[in-house]
Amino acid sequence: MSLAWIGLGANLGRPRQTLEQAVVALDALPETRLAATSAAYWTRPWGEPDQPDFLNAVAGLETALAPLELLGELLAIEAGLGRRRDRARWGPRELDLDLLLFDDRVLDSRELTLPHPRLHERAFVLVPLAELAPEWRVPELGRVAELLAALPDDELDGIRPAGFTISRAGRPT
Repeated sequence: MSLAWIGLGANLGRPRQTLEQAVVALDALPETRLAATSAAYWTRPWGEPDQPDFLNAVAGLETALAPLELLGELLAIEAGLGRRRDRARWGPRELDLDLLLFDDRVLDSRELTLPHPRLHERAFVLVPLAELAPEWRVPELGRVAELLAALPDDELDGIRPAGFTISRAGRPT
């Protein structure tokens, strides 16, 4: 089994319910088990500022799926929960699932780049990831806790705890 870290984000519709539905779908993937979920965080939009704040979290999956198989499953979950791909790249969205890390693999293909190419620049990824795996070594970049500590203050200013953990629907948070 491999350990994959997934970034979750949404800012359209009902973000909390969408992320909870996404966690249920992640846990239901074949040959996969949900290992951990972080607290949720409200974050300023990245890239295109004129949109609602995002709700973000990170999930850890133990999986026997290969990275590209897992990516295909993530895209299917996004589509099933209303993700439209006809919007601007960093624009508003119903759901975004990013494959951030997959064990210590480094991959640079047309379909997938591992580790995620901008994870070390984004508080909305590093804060929840550090909550779950501060000592995780991001290939070619360093430990998660070190990457978080290196972020500029203005990046960290845009993240606020939402006060709950994204979990499978019906489970205590």
